[in-house]
Amino acid sequence: MADNHRSRTITAGLARTPNRAMLRAVGFTDADFDKPIVGIANGYSTITPCNSGLDVLARRAETALKAAGAMPQVFGTITISDGISMGTEGMKCSLVSREVIADSIETVCLGQSLDGVLALGGCDKNMPGAMIAIARLNIPAIFVYGGTIKPGHWKGQDLTIVSAFEAVGQHAAGTLAAEDLLAIERNACPGSGSCGGMYTANTMSSAFEALGMSLPGSSTMAAEDTETAASSAASAQALMAAIRSGRRPRDIITRASIENAVAVIMAVGGSTNAVLHFLAIADAAGVKWSLDDFERVRRKVPVICDLKPSGRYVATDLHRAGGIPQVMKTLLEHKLLDGECMTISGQTIAETLAHIPAAPRPGQEVIRPFATPLYAQGHLAILRGNLASEGCVAKITGLANPVITGPARVFDSEEEALAAILADRIRSGDVLVIRYEGPKGGPGMREMLAPTAAIIGKGLGKSVGLITDGRFSGGTWGMVVGHVAPEAAVGGTIALVEEGDAITIDAHRLLIQLEVAESEIARRRAAWSPPEPRYTRGVLAKYARQVGSASLGAITDAS
Repeated sequence: MADNHRSRTITAGLARTPNRAMLRAVGFTDADFDKPIVGIANGYSTITPCNSGLDVLARRAETALKAAGAMPQVFGTITISDGISMGTEGMKCSLVSREVIADSIETVCLGQSLDGVLALGGCDKNMPGAMIAIARLNIPAIFVYGGTIKPGHWKGQDLTIVSAFEAVGQHAAGTLAAEDLLAIERNACPGSGSCGGMYTANTMSSAFEALGMSLPGSSTMAAEDTETAASSAASAQALMAAIRSGRRPRDIITRASIENAVAVIMAVGGSTNAVLHFLAIADAAGVKWSLDDFERVRRKVPVICDLKPSGRYVATDLHRAGGIPQVMKTLLEHKLLDGECMTISGQTIAETLAHIPAAPRPGQEVIRPFATPLYAQGHLAILRGNLASEGCVAKITGLANPVITGPARVFDSEEEALAAILADRIRSGDVLVIRYEGPKGGPGMREMLAPTAAIIGKGLGKSVGLITDGRFSGGTWGMVVGHVAPEAAVGGTIALVEEGDAITIDAHRLLIQLEVAESEIARRRAAWSPPEPRYTRGVLAKYARQVGSASLGAITDAS
């Protein structure tokens, strides 16, 4: 078991008496001081459906840990609902919450000398926040996903939260009646669980399963199904086995296992946010991983899952079709996974997948045969050029030809851009530029689901480009490029774009280019001065001072 445990045992002598006295008050007896103390980092809250079912899972894990010989201790951590805060000033706190979650889990585990931790999460930043802490701490740990929401329904269509955002654009375009807009809003989210497509939460849960830090099959379960609670108990048992054998996160989180996770992200058509988060997780684990590694994996891994936002199906459909184990086995069969990577269970990936069929079963269309993928290469392309010398991320699913050159329509905030879209001031062929929304400039790097969904709703998804130093929701698709670095607030070229400048986005050439002479760019740069910080006190001001470039994961503890 972990080294921390030794300092708490009764053999530590009289110096530990006050510590034991405190623990007796929460239920310890003489026999319990030789047991490992295991934290349950519980992200439960009623502030979002993503996390509203986590307390049930925490209780199941607590019972299972006690039965396995541990003394579980439950503590809380926070969440910000991206879906609720989207399109508001509050969205600036979303990425910040990743750091708060990581810091809070690390603080409790260090402060209480815990022997292991089971982290429970649901909404988007819960997963990377927990995994960053797990990698920093390097005590035995496992991640338990709260589960996906089941789809809503209206007029024979499956609905997700993105349906509501896109319906706003459809209604503004006159293609959706007011009563249908209201009905979609009322039916999009029928119960507990994280947003139902292959959006950020389901992307990260799937990636953690591939990473080996969650149990097989757990990443696509529905929050309200009984198997999810059973999986929480099984996760507790697996964690206890890891504690007893001394199996730690950095034995599992390696360069090879991160590559496995990124391969699965590409295969399922996952969120652009996974790029940002895995840069941060790798850094926390001491693993060398860069934007170029994402591009290297993208080139060799096809998209084989037909999932929303650009596809037809939701996470519960993927689960019924075989889930992430089937996706992984398909990749393993074609030598696109490293089967020797260790998992939290103590088995290798290859051993874990030994009983899974080599190919997706016939009769379902969610997971495509390897020979007939949706796209021959992955969908998250890393572009560079004079607009993003450090790199940026383009999501190119749903596009037959991800290339555009058009006039810049420049906005210094998300709100300005959304107003222009809804007022029909954006035309086919335009390239929207939304800037000063980066990690420092926002601060907080807001997601742009409101404007991107409005573009889709207006019928412009395949003919309008959008670039930003902010982020995108996992529910975004279209000709979109985010994480542009350097960001505007530090003088990146995106700050120098003027209305009407020609901009090229070319995913084939991995290029993002401001078509302006270098001498003119230099002139503009000399005349540019940074804006005043939008926040000068409090959490957002602290974040803006500490956060680094999106090209390195927007981390706040760089050495």
